[in-house]
Amino acid sequence: MLVSNLEFLPGRTVVRHLGLVQGSSVRSKHVGRDIAASLKNFFGGELRGYTELLSDSREEATERMLEQAQSLGANAVLNVRYSTSSIAAGAAEIFVYGTAVELAD
Repeated sequence: MLVSNLEFLPGRTVVRHLGLVQGSSVRSKHVGRDIAASLKNFFGGELRGYTELLSDSREEATERMLEQAQSLGANAVLNVRYSTSSIAAGAAEIFVYGTAVELAD
């Protein structure tokens, strides 16, 4: 399935608009990652454990959005956007949404 942050794709025609699709993933921090992050905060540097956590969450949320789009009969999701928010102390949500469409071949 084609996924793009563009509203329209050059050279492609939208033949059906199927509506908004979305996916989300809420993850909490791991105690081991918190300890490593505390040390990194003191000495500086990338928080790789959190980078991996957000990357995994982004992939999971995207897969959920694509499953929803596929169930509607879409072959593309356009105008894709991501959002991150803090849900509770130690937990964050990745939210992704876009427009499910059918593109002409």
